[in-house]
Amino acid sequence: MTIKGERGRKRMNLSYVLSMAKMAIATFSSRVLGLVREQVMAAMFGASIVTDAFNVAFRIPNVLRDLFAEGVFSSAFVPIFTDVITKDEKKARQLFASVATLLLISTGIISIGIIIFAPELVSLYASSFEKSQEQYSLAVQLVRIMAPFLTLISLAALVMGVLNTLKVFFMPSLAPAFFNLVMILSIWFLPSFLEKRDLHPGLSMGLGVLFGGVIQLVIQIPFIYYKNFRPLKPGKILTDDAKKVFGRVGIGTIGIAATQINILITTILATGTVVGAVSWLNYAFRLFQFPVGVLSVSIAGSNLVHFSESWKKGEKEKAISFLKTSYLVSFLVLIPSLALLYAMAKPSIHLIFERGAFLPSDTVQSTLALKMYLLGLPFYGCYKVFAPTFYALDKPRIPVVISMVCIGLNVIFCLTLVDRFGFHILALGTSLSMCVNVVCQSVLLKRLLNLPLSFFFNLRIFKIMVAGVMVYLAVNWVVHDFFDYSLPFLWKIFYFCLIGIFGFLAYTFSLLSMGEYSELKKFISKRVL
Repeated sequence: MTIKGERGRKRMNLSYVLSMAKMAIATFSSRVLGLVREQVMAAMFGASIVTDAFNVAFRIPNVLRDLFAEGVFSSAFVPIFTDVITKDEKKARQLFASVATLLLISTGIISIGIIIFAPELVSLYASSFEKSQEQYSLAVQLVRIMAPFLTLISLAALVMGVLNTLKVFFMPSLAPAFFNLVMILSIWFLPSFLEKRDLHPGLSMGLGVLFGGVIQLVIQIPFIYYKNFRPLKPGKILTDDAKKVFGRVGIGTIGIAATQINILITTILATGTVVGAVSWLNYAFRLFQFPVGVLSVSIAGSNLVHFSESWKKGEKEKAISFLKTSYLVSFLVLIPSLALLYAMAKPSIHLIFERGAFLPSDTVQSTLALKMYLLGLPFYGCYKVFAPTFYALDKPRIPVVISMVCIGLNVIFCLTLVDRFGFHILALGTSLSMCVNVVCQSVLLKRLLNLPLSFFFNLRIFKIMVAGVMVYLAVNWVVHDFFDYSLPFLWKIFYFCLIGIFGFLAYTFSLLSMGEYSELKKFISKRVL
């Protein structure tokens, strides 16, 4: 390789790592505020009929959020938009306008439908709420308040996809932080305002979602104009490229429908176990989503843009190199995250949520759910990387079919065991189905890209897993023997941070002791220098 080519490769790798880092930093800020939001919610409302009503109501617009926003839509739009913009910028700007218009119309109609049929939707998702008029009425009101959020978050996801393709990563990833900030302020200040007007204080959560969605969209728009990429009015709205995007979204609809059937069943099963189960699962899942959101989403978002760009240009080796880097980095950061969070599950729940209306008994139940979710953490990371890759390869049906099969297995698993083992089996079923999903995707990617088996499992991956086990054993021992729940809050935070640093050092030392120093140094020099 020539010196010029080597320098170009290093610049390419530097750009990739920097984009990943920018997204990680911004997303970290968002997730921290997300945890603060859950803390405020737990302190104000605990795990009660109010939080159960909100969580069920918020799930209803989220049924389609996965389709029109962060999930299927982003995976379908970015590869097509990348292909168009590399050929004709004007056409790409017209595609932007076409898709924005179609999203506004389609999600607007659906939002109106959600408002009209809110009572029926609540009855479908949580029939047990009908036993409590307060809970049922609150859930219906929350559904109607949050219905427009679908439109707002869909347009925000579109703008984010455009900006990422234009290599703007930081602000789109930071936008959810503003959403969380608005929600925190709403939950903290609005309840007393609402009570004075004879309105339920729980409506503050729904209003926070609505106002937060507005901010998350608006905060990104100036960067479109900064990049001089405002949308151009197309000759017709339903262009061929727009049809292609929504055609892929249509394929994804099947998988989303199966996913929502799964969520519907697990929600019904959770509401049928014990009061608070929906909230315990939600609090646990929020904490579980912290490493997924900060690390996996950042890695996957950067991979989707760079892999799609290289693949569309016919640079297959470069594209596979990006995929390999994303896969390795995902394991490198998520395995220690799994080990640390699993060993520190109870202290984490205790410190983050246990205050106000959130009781020690809620901590115990949420900890149990969190541990079940954490078993699937590395597979969630791989899924975030692998699933969008199929869209870039023009194989969107593959992840959909795999997801449908895995969801079916999860439903059978949960229906069979939830009565015997309790609500936490729903979290375990989610983790196991994700494991099966990733294994199936790996097999098919191996065939499509002609990848060696060592791509997915090699000595380095094995060492990372061994290091993760060592971290868990060490940290679990320290937590069991030294973490004192009766200490003042600031002292508990201090010891918690010390244990976390100890875990990080244990992970680093474990890798170094297995001879990974030279390999890690080589990896860093290749990707960053």
